[in-house]
Amino acid sequence: MNVADSQRVSSSLEHLGYAFTPAAEDADVIVLNTCVVRQSAEDKAIGRLTSLRPLKERNPGLVINLMGCLVGVRGAKELRERLPFVDVFSPPSDPGPLISFLSQGESQAFESDATARRYALMDGDLLLPAHERGRLVSAHVPVVYGCSHACTFCIIPYQRGIERSRPVGDIVAEIRSLAEQGVKEITLLGQIVDRYGRDVPDGPSLAGLLRIVHDVEGIQRIRFLTSHPNYFSEDLMETVAELPRIMSHIEVPIQAGDDQVLINMKRGYTRKDYRALIDTIRMKIPDCSIATDIIVGFPGETEEQFMQTYKVLADLKLDVAHLARYSPREGTVSARRMVDDVPAPEKMRRFRVLEDLQEQVVSEINQRYLGRIEEVLFEEKVKDRWKGRTKTNKLVFLESEDDLRGQTLPVTIIWTGPWSMQAARLNQPALISL
Repeated sequence: MNVADSQRVSSSLEHLGYAFTPAAEDADVIVLNTCVVRQSAEDKAIGRLTSLRPLKERNPGLVINLMGCLVGVRGAKELRERLPFVDVFSPPSDPGPLISFLSQGESQAFESDATARRYALMDGDLLLPAHERGRLVSAHVPVVYGCSHACTFCIIPYQRGIERSRPVGDIVAEIRSLAEQGVKEITLLGQIVDRYGRDVPDGPSLAGLLRIVHDVEGIQRIRFLTSHPNYFSEDLMETVAELPRIMSHIEVPIQAGDDQVLINMKRGYTRKDYRALIDTIRMKIPDCSIATDIIVGFPGETEEQFMQTYKVLADLKLDVAHLARYSPREGTVSARRMVDDVPAPEKMRRFRVLEDLQEQVVSEINQRYLGRIEEVLFEEKVKDRWKGRTKTNKLVFLESEDDLRGQTLPVTIIWTGPWSMQAARLNQPALISL
């Protein structure tokens, strides 16, 4: 979501005549777009801001804009006192205050007016930043802002606000614009993306939106994330299975494998429910890959409860497990009402145990790809190899002197590891670089 927001800010600034520079020292405007899902992210953002202060002191005309979840939806009164060298504070997904400040001189305006919003290009057509135009292969398209589910550990509802589904017309216009600029793959985004449309009477569901987006000319691949087990309907599964441009990769977090921990997290399902969902997804979408999220060391989590999570992960053998150690976030229910009683070393031990398990599981899954012919969409060149992804979101590298950017090619998988694969073109000898 922050990547998509940053693209919109950059596009808005270029509309005002600014140009991208990779060096902060050369910039007239610096935008720091922040995430505060974890304390470490917030600490990193504050540290980066502090490092920018000398630039502001040397160049008082430099405009520094703090944007995103660190500002949140409630404003920046406290931050203004703490960070007096910051000129503009912008809530998540809203470049309006910055555009207003630069174009009209409305000092530190928080609520953007109609003119600023027009320059901000938040709805409909999106002109990519110049350094990405014609080069960006895969783009993110927000379809749901905010969240109304409110898991006890999550700060997002408090920082990004309640759930708001974007109008279908704006989404389609943006995707069509991206396709015209060379984008081949889009990923529909939402904190809980499969809740799309639930806040709009008589509007389409995510399945309906996917059917509409599927017809946009020029887009070859469509993905979506992140889903919630409670809202992943069979209609959505059937849509993914039926439409050829919808990629067979599903991200649906479990977060924990113990029922009491899930209750404490306010997730709304049991491990039995989750197992049944995975079975149904695999039945409806054959050969799909599935990713999950897991938090270890949630308040009160015992060793026995942790081992329930281990067992679920070992049994289901999912393609990806995004692992995190619990850390309390000020303002969340878990921080207010629960004791962070799992010691940090124990959280790390549990993290490593799951990490080792998942490495073994993914190694076995990926070995099945060895010798297979897979269609890979290549995105960019990293050193001397082209990086791309299969339909199931497996990372693939290919050595080639040709320009493969944006091309979807059948390749032979010649080496597999837990985190990536190597491939050879069908008409070229196999070369493996380890």
